[in-house]
Amino acid sequence: MIARVFGVHNINPLGDHFRSTEPAYLEAFRKSVEEAGSHIVDLGLGAGSFYDSDASRREAALAYGKKWIDMAVIVGSPSVRQHIRGAPGQPPNLDRAAQTLGALAEYGARNNVVVNLENDNPVAENPFFLVKVIDKVENPYLRALPDFGNSIVIGGPEVNEQALRLMFRHAFNMSHVKDAVTDAHGETHVVDVGKIFAIARASGYRGYFSMEWETAQGDVYRGTQKLIDESLKYLR
Repeated sequence: MIARVFGVHNINPLGDHFRSTEPAYLEAFRKSVEEAGSHIVDLGLGAGSFYDSDASRREAALAYGKKWIDMAVIVGSPSVRQHIRGAPGQPPNLDRAAQTLGALAEYGARNNVVVNLENDNPVAENPFFLVKVIDKVENPYLRALPDFGNSIVIGGPEVNEQALRLMFRHAFNMSHVKDAVTDAHGETHVVDVGKIFAIARASGYRGYFSMEWETAQGDVYRGTQKLIDESLKYLR
């Protein structure tokens, strides 16, 4: 459908899109993608407690991440987007996050699968925290995934742009394009898409841009086409 309706042949599915994690299903999924003339460019995962003070929860997060790296190999994805779950009553911990995500990045390196961190949750995935984790780990298989708008809820457009300048310096193959974000209070924040594309270009980023239309903004098909058109305009 993505190839037919939008003329886009690079897809970024989520783990939740898979009906099964059995090898036979994954092989069939990969084959159907290939038959559509498409390929997977990133695989979005759920969250894990990578900096929790409870070592068993960190180990569970690591095991979860490794499982999906194995699955990324089967379906032919060069990267996974690994989310970080906050630990109730605990502020983000740099050392524990770096230790656990560093181990995941090492596993990714052995399987030639990059682990991407997105600036999504404003606390557990604060962009400035993520960059510190990536810098501390110092593994080319742990990279940033800059989302155009998520960090605007932290401190407005200026902070969002500051965050994205840092994120794009550490990005490898994936960035999420959006032109508006609706926060938890129902307020809509408009993103200057042209300015963010300029930041990406100035950073030397050469990866993919994934269309991420906010469903609260209206029809997802029309919205996605709008983002595609905007992206192509700024990429020319």
